[in-house]
Amino acid sequence: MSFDESELLTVPDGWKEPAFTREDNPKGLLEESSFATLFPKYREAYLKECWPLVQKALSEHYVNATLDLIEGSMTVTTTKKTFDPYAIIRARDLIKLLARSVPFEQAVRILQDDVACDIIKIGSLVRKRDTFIKRRGRLLGPKGSTLKVRKVVLDTMKNIHPIYNIKTLMIKRELSKDPELRSQSWERFLPKFKRKNLKKRKEPKKKNTKKEYTPFPPPQPESQIDKELASGEYFLKERQKKRKQVEEIKAKQADAIKKRQEERNKAFIPPKEKPVVKTKKASTEKKIDIEAIKEKVKNAKKKKLGALPVEEVKLKMAADEKKKKKKK
Repeated sequence: MSFDESELLTVPDGWKEPAFTREDNPKGLLEESSFATLFPKYREAYLKECWPLVQKALSEHYVNATLDLIEGSMTVTTTKKTFDPYAIIRARDLIKLLARSVPFEQAVRILQDDVACDIIKIGSLVRKRDTFIKRRGRLLGPKGSTLKVRKVVLDTMKNIHPIYNIKTLMIKRELSKDPELRSQSWERFLPKFKRKNLKKRKEPKKKNTKKEYTPFPPPQPESQIDKELASGEYFLKERQKKRKQVEEIKAKQADAIKKRQEERNKAFIPPKEKPVVKTKKASTEKKIDIEAIKEKVKNAKKKKLGALPVEEVKLKMAADEKKKKKKK
C-alpha cells in the first residue's frame, strides 16, 4: 500500500508540550482524592529524614503529604488549590518509589511532565528462588543501576538474556535516524534469536524402585506390650523393672567409660619401629690367590711407560761392553 509521506504528521524538532497551568483549570477540582501506601520498617529512618523535602516538593503542586510512623504508611491528598488533576497520580508514584528504596533525588523527578515510571513485580514470575536470584542479577548494572525497559525485564525473567533485546534496541535507534526507513517495516533488519534450552535434566538422587505386588497386607509391627511379653518383662514387678533398667544403664555407662579409656590410652602406645635390615657379610668362602696377585703386580711394573724388559736391558749392556773392548 503506497501513501504520500507529506500526509504523515511529524513532530518538529525541539517542540515541547506546554505545561499545564492554572489558566487551563481555573476552578480547580470538584472532589478530594487521596492515595496511601505502606513502607518497610528499614525505610523508616530514611523517610523521616527526607520527609520535609517531600512535603516541599509536593506543596509546589498543592498536594498534601503525611507520614504515619505508627502504621508505617504514607498518604498524599489533593487540596482546594490543586488545579492539575494528574498531580495526585504523580504524587502516588512518588510515595511508591520512596517505599521501594528509590532515593529521593531520583524519585522526585517523577513530578516532571516528561518523566514516567513503571513498577514491575517480578517476584511471582519464577518459582525457584535460586533461578530468580540468578535472572534478577542480569538486570542489575554497576552501582545498583537497573535496565529501564519493561520488555527487557520481563524477557529476562523468562530466561532470555537482556543482551539480545539491548542489541535490538540499538539497531532500532540507528534505523530511526534514516528518514527513508521511517515508513517501512524493520523486521528484516532485526535479529531473530532462537531460544535454546541446553540444560540437561537432572536425575533424582533417590530412585524409587517399584516393589513386587503382593495381595497380602504388610505384617503389623509389634507393639511395646508384645515385645515385653516376648522378653518376659511384662510379668515382672515394678521394682524388678526399675532394677533392670538401672542395670542396663550402668552397663551402657561402663561400656562408654571403657571405650573412652581405650581412646585415651592410644596416645601412650609407642609407634611400631621398622625392623633393622642386617647387611650381609662378605663371604669368606672364596679363597684369595695371593701368588696370582703378585704376578699381576710384577707384570704391571714391567709395563711402565718408557721402561724396557730386564732381558733386553742385559743384552744392551753386553753389547755396549763389546763395543768398548773393540775400541781399545
